[in-house]
Amino acid sequence: MSRKKIIKELKIKNPELSIIEIENILDIFSESIVNALKDGKAVHLKRLGRFYLKKLKANANLRNPKTNKLIYRPERIKIRFKTSKELNKKINEN
Repeated sequence: MSRKKIIKELKIKNPELSIIEIENILDIFSESIVNALKDGKAVHLKRLGRFYLKKLKANANLRNPKTNKLIYRPERIKIRFKTSKELNKKINEN
């Protein structure tokens, strides 16, 4: 679902809010998630899931298949998302 579609649906459900206010709400929401992740905190959204950081180890034994040279990949952090049990049930319903 795109940002425009989310804004349209929120406008339908909340006609008293202007589109600019809805955009500001979405911006604040996404910025707060990003800031929490930058601080190393997990973000729990009830009935949706959890964003968290996972540290991946450095790898030195990788090879470029084209040139066959060794590649060093430094330690890095990835963002992961784990869905809630409630969301999994809703998605898997038939």
